[in-house]
Amino acid sequence: MSKALEMRASTGSSGARTLWSVCAAVVVLALFVQAWIVVEARPQDLVTGAHGMADIISRAVPPAFDQFVPNLWPVLETIDLAIFGTVFGVLLAFPLSILAAANVTPALPLYYAARALIGVTRAVPDLVWALLFVTAVGLGPFPGALALAVHSVGMLGRLFAEVIEDMDMGPVEALTLTGAGRLQVLSHAVVPGVLPSLLGIGLFRFDENLRSSLVLGFVGAGGIGFQLLTAMNLFQYQTVSFLLIATFVLVTCAERVSTYLRSLVT
Repeated sequence: MSKALEMRASTGSSGARTLWSVCAAVVVLALFVQAWIVVEARPQDLVTGAHGMADIISRAVPPAFDQFVPNLWPVLETIDLAIFGTVFGVLLAFPLSILAAANVTPALPLYYAARALIGVTRAVPDLVWALLFVTAVGLGPFPGALALAVHSVGMLGRLFAEVIEDMDMGPVEALTLTGAGRLQVLSHAVVPGVLPSLLGIGLFRFDENLRSSLVLGFVGAGGIGFQLLTAMNLFQYQTVSFLLIATFVLVTCAERVSTYLRSLVT
């Protein structure tokens, strides 16, 4: 009797799982279909427009390697945009993350204020920040650097706060029991416990900022992106192909260096 009941129960649970799987598959399919309709996907246009892409590629060959020296400064600008945005993002995000971490925040109002500030800087895309700063300080690399720094505050602030909330609270509690002050607990327990993770996150953010700095050039924030936009507007496709190659080499080298440094600190 008991075996029969167990078999019925297992059969029922198996049927329920099958039903839920079918329902989930239907929901996913429905979401994909509505996305296909909303974005007005037309795969046939890729086939009919292939000759246009082939024409552009043919005019982009060979790349204009004589543009190497004139574009060294934009390459340096692109790297420095990422460095500036990452460094200032880390410097501003770390104190905010202390306030935004529930286990170490000094007061609940400060916790909510820090979370709100992190949320605002993260929710607004860096491209929008760049447009705002371009209108404020004019064209050039400075508005791009400010945009990367502000957006990095939001991204890094949230990640830093999560790392701090997940840290081992044993050293913090031990120092607190000995009568150590808040700053002493912060410098001797919190920072040493999370520093390797924070450095790794900061290096990963540098990778992201380097890619973002390329896009910010399209709104006048300097770097390779601005040179790429100018070359495209002038139909200088050989220069465009060279800049794309330079971008690929730059991003690949930065990834390798960042990966190596992360392996040292984490």
